[in-house]
Amino acid sequence: MTLFTPEDLLLYLYKESSPELTVAIETAIKEDWMLREKLQVLQSSAEGLEKVTVSPRAEVILKVMNYARETAAESVQH
Repeated sequence: MTLFTPEDLLLYLYKESSPELTVAIETAIKEDWMLREKLQVLQSSAEGLEKVTVSPRAEVILKVMNYARETAAESVQH
């Protein structure tokens, strides 16, 4: 039985694994129910992440804009 890291499973899940790793994982999930469960947990977590929308606080945006304005003013003076 081959042990796969969470990174291996994520590569497989996002279709970024090598052909050899893909075949090895697909073969293993047919026989290893624990591996299937781990993959399902990762898959549902990834789907949940895709649904999350976040926005920075207005305070953060203002700080970035002020920093950019100050940096631009300094470069014009030099």
